Amino acid sequence: MNDRYDAGYGDDHYEIVGYDEYGRPVYQRVAAQQAPQRQTHDPYTQPGYGYGGYDTGQQPAAPGYGSYGSPPSQPAYDPYDPYGTGTQPAAPGYGPYGQPGAGGQQQPRVAEQTAYIPQQAGPAEEPPAPREPGEREAGRDPEYDTGQFAFAEEPDGDSEDVIDWLKFTENRTERREEARRRARSRITALVVVLALVAVGGAGYLWYAGKLPGLSSSGAKAGRAVPAGAQKRDVIVVHLHNTGKGGTSTALLVDNTTTEQGTTVLLPNSLALTGDDGSTTTLAKSVDDDGASGTRDQLDTVLGTDIQGTWRLDTPYLENLVDLVGNVDVDTDADVPAPDAKKKGTAPLVHRGKAQTLSGKMAVAYATYRAPGESQNAQLQRFGQVMQAVLRKLSSDPADATTTVQSLAQILDPPLTDKDLGAFLAKLADLAKGGDYKTALLPVRPDGTLSASTSDSVVKDILGGTAKSPAAGSAVRVSVQNATGVKNDTDKARVVLLNGGFTFLDGGTAGSARPASQVLYADAADKENASEVAKTLGLPAGSVAKGKVSSGADVLVVLGGDYRPSAP
Repeated sequence: MNDRYDAGYGDDHYEIVGYDEYGRPVYQRVAAQQAPQRQTHDPYTQPGYGYGGYDTGQQPAAPGYGSYGSPPSQPAYDPYDPYGTGTQPAAPGYGPYGQPGAGGQQQPRVAEQTAYIPQQAGPAEEPPAPREPGEREAGRDPEYDTGQFAFAEEPDGDSEDVIDWLKFTENRTERREEARRRARSRITALVVVLALVAVGGAGYLWYAGKLPGLSSSGAKAGRAVPAGAQKRDVIVVHLHNTGKGGTSTALLVDNTTTEQGTTVLLPNSLALTGDDGSTTTLAKSVDDDGASGTRDQLDTVLGTDIQGTWRLDTPYLENLVDLVGNVDVDTDADVPAPDAKKKGTAPLVHRGKAQTLSGKMAVAYATYRAPGESQNAQLQRFGQVMQAVLRKLSSDPADATTTVQSLAQILDPPLTDKDLGAFLAKLADLAKGGDYKTALLPVRPDGTLSASTSDSVVKDILGGTAKSPAAGSAVRVSVQNATGVKNDTDKARVVLLNGGFTFLDGGTAGSARPASQVLYADAADKENASEVAKTLGLPAGSVAKGKVSSGADVLVVLGGDYRPSAP
């Protein structure tokens, strides 16, 4: 390869003498008067045409051949190279690359040549120094620059990155809109639920008679039903104190019409009539006549319909309180421990509000009667404990039945564990809802019922009227002594029993009366009243319509005109 390139500097010209490591041609300036030399060997295998550096300008020919591979000849005399060095000075006034020299003097060009040795790496080269923008690399053709052939890819709107970004933005916007829609849906559903709850709650409060401004007694339609027509479930409870002896009796009443629960406390002094027509007390009847006899006598006196009897001994009450997890009671007295023998010992139960009582403490409080107190005080404490137990008992019939069965009691027929559990569960629900109360049946000191004091309990809570006697049964006559002579009551009792009447002891009147009275409340009993007056020897004018005490068909008030017949 030996191409010529005329640079336009007189007769001088440039020849391509090789290529650098980047494949670019390397030129050598040749004087016009110097004869061209033929290159006889492959320029890529000659020293100076390797991969390193620029050509030195001195290319020795192979021995015995000229510069172009011709036979050797005598070189002509070169005035520019008198010593035959082969170095051609630059044209006057120009440098080795055709640039003007300093002071117009010719500067010799010295080029380094690195021999190319096959299978041997050339000298390490340092990376080219960074150039400023627009600066050309030395030794390159000024007409061309690699930057002219660089293609810059202009991003457009359809590029993949832009499309992904648009998709991401669109998806994020859709997610935000969907989240807003879900939030609005949830808020709407919550408002609807709250509205339904409010309406339902208001309806329940209205039905229960608990809305402000409404009377609790007239809120339910059932409370407009007359007392005598209301339906009630009644169970009698006898608490037997196995430690100190004695009993305490109460009626558990569930008025299913008004949805009201009540514990009616019955004093032991309540007068009852035995099967033979004799008078007895509640306490004595429980001991002598048992559950069945006492239940029948209570039905006769109070006009009730008792479904069953629950005998609750104190050990069972203790277990019941422990099973429900203790009870909270507002105690009215400090109660000593049952086995306390020394004075000054700390009480088992302290007086105060919301005292938590265990089973043992509850039994001690329910049976406690301080010296000089009436039996009614102890009865009130028993009622407190019973209501507290109902507040803690489960309102679920199955769970309440399980609690009753856990006591391992033997109940008096016809009452069963399931019946008692279901009954107590209803009362427990009423007690938790505040629809439960405790009432004491007022009786006179002699145990009889006063029409003016007992009607609020007997009529309003237990039914309002005495149970009508069955066909063919004896007429029940209540006798109240107003003569001032105590034995007159016993004499009247004997006469009435002999006459086929049922005697009820009405007690003693507060003051003596000069005239006797025979009263009846129902017109159907007018004839019976006249017969009673005749049997006792009272005038027919003493018979009149009036108020009769509960449980009796005819009321007799013995006055000063009563003359008992000889026995």
